[in-house]
Amino acid sequence: MSVGTIVWLASELMFFAALFAMYFTVRQVLPPEEWAAQADKLNIPFSALNTTVLVLSSVTCQMGVLAAERFQPRRRGGVLAFWSWGMNEWMALTYLMGAFFIGGQVLEYAELVEHGLSISSSPYGSVFYLTTGFHGLHVVGGLLAFLFLLGRSFAARRFGHHEATTAIVVSYYWHFVDVVWIALFFVIYILQ
Repeated sequence: MSVGTIVWLASELMFFAALFAMYFTVRQVLPPEEWAAQADKLNIPFSALNTTVLVLSSVTCQMGVLAAERFQPRRRGGVLAFWSWGMNEWMALTYLMGAFFIGGQVLEYAELVEHGLSISSSPYGSVFYLTTGFHGLHVVGGLLAFLFLLGRSFAARRFGHHEATTAIVVSYYWHFVDVVWIALFFVIYILQ
């Protein structure tokens, strides 16, 4: 199952490579002043905060995997005793962080549309919304995978290898989505 997931993620990598190619092609042919005028509308501090939450969600996801590998689905101590959390608590926190990221992206889109940057307003708007939007759809897919994982964990009579493997596979996808976002953030928000 892990090998199949890695092969599938390789095909996803090609998809995002095509989006990056589109971005750089449009950037190359658009006049620099037009590109800069559109890029100046981005709220970099807000996006950096949103990015930080998403990147930290990879840490919480990995903590969930470690708990799953110990076959520990639930916490063994108090709610605030993080060291005793099980997979369910770590993955639920990861889910909330991913949902926070999506909410932040929706707010960012609303602000940009209010400032005149939409998918049809300019070539810059098209590549910005296509690249970040497809990434957002992948995050939503990851959120659905977390719900599936948590549902499977709660439904299992005995937490075992099957559930732990599911946690590992979901984490592969989540880490992939995070790494892609780091690259997108660097190209779109930092390099501009």
